[in-house]
Formats: sequence, C-alpha cells, structure tokens
Amino acid sequence: MKMLIIKPIVTEKQTKITDKKSNCIGFRVYPNANKLEIKKVIKELYDVSVIKVNTMNYSCRKKFRYTKTGVVSGWKKSFKKAIVMLKNGETIDFYGDKF
Repeated sequence: MKMLIIKPIVTEKQTKITDKKSNCIGFRVYPNANKLEIKKVIKELYDVSVIKVNTMNYSCRKKFRYTKTGVVSGWKKSFKKAIVMLKNGETIDFYGDKF
C-alpha cells in the first residue's frame, strides 16, 4: 500500500464544511495521487466506505513580511487537497482514545 496521504486538514474552514456535511473530510495528499488511489488508501487505512473523492491543486504563492532588517520574501509551497465523502453514518475519529 502506497502512502499518499500527508495529513488530515483540521482548520476552521474545513471544520465548517464538516459541520454542514458530517460525512466530508479533507486530507492533504501528494501531488501525484489520483482519485482512485486516494479512495483505496482511505478505505484500507480507516476502514470506511468512500463514496466520492474531490481533489484540488493549489499553486504556490508569494509570501512576504516586514522586519527590522527589511522585507523578507519567499514562496509558500504548492499542494494538493482531497475532500473525501463517506457513506452516511460513517465518520473518522482523529481524536479518539487510541493512545
């Protein structure tokens, strides 16, 4: 099994989406991953039924800030995001008592 998932997305924006649709969960994945591979890995890793996978590619962005020594500029990395829709009634518990 190839590991294509980098990490789950737990942000305010993603939490609002999850509150509206409790069966949608976001993951950050490697750019070379396709929908079928992501579906298979999620199914095997979390033992849930995946209905649909939507993917989005985010391009890199220019980032800068002002400091005492002047302007520091750089680039924010590009990444790929996958929104996974699970079967109704199924959820993935990231904060469970599995420790």
